[in-house]
Amino acid sequence: MKTNSNNELMEKIVSLCKRRGFVFQGSEIYGGFAGTYDWGHFGVALKNNLKQSWWKKFVDARQDIYGIDAAIIMNPKVWVASGHVAGFSDRTPEGKQFNVMFKTEVGAGEEAVVSYLRPETAQGMFVNFKNVVDAYHPKLPFGLAQIGKAFRNEIAPRDFLFRLREFEQMEIEYFVRASEWEKYFEYWKGEMLEWMEEAGIDMAKVHDLEVPEEERAHYSKQTIDFEFDYPFGKKELFGLAYRTDFDLKNHKLEYLDEESGEKIVPHVIEPTFGVDRAVLAILLSAYAEDEKKEETRVYLRLKSHIAPVIACISPLLKNKPELVEYANTKVFAPLKVEFGRVMWDDNGNIGKRYRRQDEIGTPFCIVVDFDTLKDDTVTVRDRDTAEQERVKVADLKKYIREKI
Repeated sequence: MKTNSNNELMEKIVSLCKRRGFVFQGSEIYGGFAGTYDWGHFGVALKNNLKQSWWKKFVDARQDIYGIDAAIIMNPKVWVASGHVAGFSDRTPEGKQFNVMFKTEVGAGEEAVVSYLRPETAQGMFVNFKNVVDAYHPKLPFGLAQIGKAFRNEIAPRDFLFRLREFEQMEIEYFVRASEWEKYFEYWKGEMLEWMEEAGIDMAKVHDLEVPEEERAHYSKQTIDFEFDYPFGKKELFGLAYRTDFDLKNHKLEYLDEESGEKIVPHVIEPTFGVDRAVLAILLSAYAEDEKKEETRVYLRLKSHIAPVIACISPLLKNKPELVEYANTKVFAPLKVEFGRVMWDDNGNIGKRYRRQDEIGTPFCIVVDFDTLKDDTVTVRDRDTAEQERVKVADLKKYIREKI
């Protein structure tokens, strides 16, 4: 397998993302706009698969986590109470404090109210704490989970998807009794590491860093940054914070234990996952090159549940109606219904189609040829090994299901 210098690898990832329709520069035809990127078809698919994997593990598979989708624009009093108006700032080159929240006006004319685009998804969960308790009557410990956009007016957005002004978060606010925070802090550390590996992040490049007090957020008593070895250095990937009772206390919210009648302010453990940074880490983990027939082959070793496409169907020749008809009706259509993430590709020769699908990260390429018309078998090519085997059309669903 070929090796790449750090700068070269990053350039190759950025180029592949544009060439294969994963990620485009935001507003590119007008010269771009710093800190913004647009997601193309395969990027959206990869990102959605990633979010579904996260939601399945941390919401659907559990009984103590409730999903929520709070508004992006909130009453500005929320950000005063949370400390963001006073303390969510960075220093500009002149050394002045600069609040990184985006301001906006809600309403018209003199009635307009200054508000903000949320810089984190967490506060939408905190302000709904009472609604959730009243609606579902959960027992401690329990959590809220949300996937959504957040916005920060970063002074210097950089490094492709790493530091953006518009980004997406997957966050959990897990409410516990004060005496149990350390136990659940360690528990969520393990859960986060487990999901990273499931998603296809190279765990040899993941490190946890205990954040010193002077560098922690204003609400945190303990924070671990999970860092990743990006080509531009070891940088934060995800975070795990112990927010104490800071948020609920500032919003004047409490929890009534219906069995004991005790009123308490729960403490909070917060696992935070950046979607954009996760995608970048996964792409860097999956990127591979090898030599095939004296030319370099590029492929993405994406896990099948994350890959944008599971299988690509091709007729050997697109100018042969009998091959096209068979491939479409007997192979593509049934697999599309079964797996969803199946695509058709008849553009260029088979070698070019293989290279294209390798760069998309498609685990299987299935080719209908003239032998198919005789014996109802197709060629199935494996992405990682590039090896091919003949498989009965009737067995394709089972074959793919067992492989993935």
